[in-house]
Amino acid sequence: MVLTTQEESLIGVIRGLPPTEANKVLHWARQLSDLAGGRPVDWSDSWTDQDISEATAASVRRFEDQERELR
Repeated sequence: MVLTTQEESLIGVIRGLPPTEANKVLHWARQLSDLAGGRPVDWSDSWTDQDISEATAASVRRFEDQERELR
């Protein structure tokens, strides 16, 4: 697999972290991947209105799911 410069940079940063912090970053990345639901992720530097709308809706759904679990 050929990595982009950005991917190589990200791997370098994660490798430089203490193990517990690296695990936190990897856990966060997995959560983001789950939110994508198998759809390709646009790695551009800007978000469209649709991106923001979808991210907001996903956040609200997740919050509501967590609230239901606490009841």
